[in-house]
Amino acid sequence: MARQKGVIKLQGQMGGVSFYKSQQDGFLAREKGGVDASRIQNDPNFVRTRENGAEFGRAGAAGKLLRTALRALLINIADSRMTSRLTREMVKVIQADATNTRGQRNVIDGEAELLKGFEFNLDGKLGSTFFAPFTAAIDRAAGNLTIDVPAYIPGNMIGAPQGATHFKLIAAGVEVDFETGSYVVNTSATPEIVLGPQNEAAVVLTNAVTPASTKPLFVAFGIEFLQFINGAFYPLKNGAFNALQLVAVDGGV
Repeated sequence: MARQKGVIKLQGQMGGVSFYKSQQDGFLAREKGGVDASRIQNDPNFVRTRENGAEFGRAGAAGKLLRTALRALLINIADSRMTSRLTREMVKVIQADATNTRGQRNVIDGEAELLKGFEFNLDGKLGSTFFAPFTAAIDRAAGNLTIDVPAYIPGNMIGAPQGATHFKLIAAGVEVDFETGSYVVNTSATPEIVLGPQNEAAVVLTNAVTPASTKPLFVAFGIEFLQFINGAFYPLKNGAFNALQLVAVDGGV
């Protein structure tokens, strides 16, 4: 892969070279090559390739399902490479499956707990923005996924972007059935809170899913910043500080 230089940028194919535009890296060029698709699908020499491809596809689908479940919170949060980063972590989950053979490994039999700590926005990590202590808990029997934040002072415990006047703490509880491609999600948030030296009371954000579920459960927690102008709140969409992290994961039973 090479970066295109010069005033004229090309897109398409010419002389065995493909010219294209990447959203993240700009105009690029690469030589056309690789092995014929039918050979990859049938040649015994490519059995490992087929196994890896099957598991990568499974990881991509699992990541998409989790992103879809959290879409309402990710609109103003996710960084540009979040999708590929989550797929990469899902591959690790699948590779941790010690039950099935290569090519058949999956998220259900893998280690979904490996996703704990995943940051949906590397430009605004939760630990670099929200410094107050909190506790995440999963009560599988009751179906309650909670975030417990003790009393804190926003001015001391939050790294806010310039222009922000308020913030909201946001949370989601997600139950995902990776086999059927379905999910249950509930979200919650605090009211808009002024960024100041006041003492904020303890808060518990509770999100309910199916009681006694056997499916993987995820707790996401984050912060979103706003600006109050002429009686209305406006979300800051620059993505530099808004954060969302998977703070608790239970892979199922």
